[in-house]
Amino acid sequence: MTTEHNNPFLIAQQQFDSAAAILNLPQDIRDLLRVPQRELAVTFPIKMDNGTTQVFTGYRIQHNLGRGPTKGGIRYHPSVDIDEVRALAMWMTWKCALVNLPYGGAKGGVVVDPALLSIGELERLTRRFTTEISIVIGSDQDIPAPDMNTNPQVMAWLMDTISMHAGHTVNAVVTGKPVLVGGSLGRVEATGRGVSLMIREWARRTNRHLNDLTVVVQGFGNVGSITALLTSELGCKIVGIGDATGGYVCEAGLNVAALQAYAAKHPRRSLDGYTADGVMHVSNAELLEYPCTVLVPAAMENQITEQNAGRLQCMVVVEGANGPTTPDGDAILAERGIAVVPDILANAGGVTVSYFEWVQGLQSFFWDERDVNARLEHIMVNAFDQVYELAQEQAISMRLAAYLLAVRRVADANIVRGIYP
Repeated sequence: MTTEHNNPFLIAQQQFDSAAAILNLPQDIRDLLRVPQRELAVTFPIKMDNGTTQVFTGYRIQHNLGRGPTKGGIRYHPSVDIDEVRALAMWMTWKCALVNLPYGGAKGGVVVDPALLSIGELERLTRRFTTEISIVIGSDQDIPAPDMNTNPQVMAWLMDTISMHAGHTVNAVVTGKPVLVGGSLGRVEATGRGVSLMIREWARRTNRHLNDLTVVVQGFGNVGSITALLTSELGCKIVGIGDATGGYVCEAGLNVAALQAYAAKHPRRSLDGYTADGVMHVSNAELLEYPCTVLVPAAMENQITEQNAGRLQCMVVVEGANGPTTPDGDAILAERGIAVVPDILANAGGVTVSYFEWVQGLQSFFWDERDVNARLEHIMVNAFDQVYELAQEQAISMRLAAYLLAVRRVADANIVRGIYP
């Protein structure tokens, strides 16, 4: 349950305020950037398979348009609320600016558990929600993408709905689509690939061998599973993985491919019941505290707090999820000397390849996967270097360094554009 203490929007504002104070931003720019520019809340009916009608609530929030059209995912989850979406939209603004994409941040969501819907109900919900928010989205306005519990199929329905309204295919209105209808090669793996690159770069900068790193990944959805697989391919040992059913740990290392194959055969891609030699089942709380070199929270917000930050047994936290560490948790990690590669850097791979997909769609010219991955690596490594060097120069955390770079860029864009009229 969201309280004032763990409200993600208040946390996002607190993070912004810290950077704005150091940057000495004018008060009017602070007032502008600490709240969303546009908010749309919708309620809409869906005809269910049994003939009844249910009413759902959804949101699309655009934080800032100073650097270009807004960009951000759409999530389907029972816990979605307006403050969560506000926070995610704000974090998207900083994320896009940090990796220097010509976007502002947006986010959307529907309060629903998609596992309780049939495929037909899910399609009708997606198409009706798309119609409701169509007044604010568009290839030159606001470009949605997948997020928690949404996928390429959902994005295809969204694109098709907008295209039917327009009377022609509008390819660039959404990213994360299937390749068959204009999606980009490499998009599905992009966020996890970016996280694995950040682990690699942290090891390089701190003079550690990848073969010596042990890694725990909390979350086994798209981001967590791909992060685990690609990080193991780098030579790291994955000693813990978790999903909603708990954690699965093995000191000798987990077989990530076997875990993926097991999840693919079970409802909701769950690891429930997984067994193998040497594997122990633990709670998700215990998973976060399992000894490792690298901890990757890749699930939900507010996972590392003042309640458990003092018990973490890792050297670095690489944030695959958005907002997994609260400010109080951050402060404890800093006191303990545990580094944090922040979410607005670590998980920016997804929006980076979404940008590539958008560009490819606009010009109807597509790149091969090797080219996509090379471009992603160049952007992510460059951003990591900028953040790491600023953090070292000023003896500050990587999170604060990332915010100083991102907030400055967004503030400058808004100052240069001025106020209309």
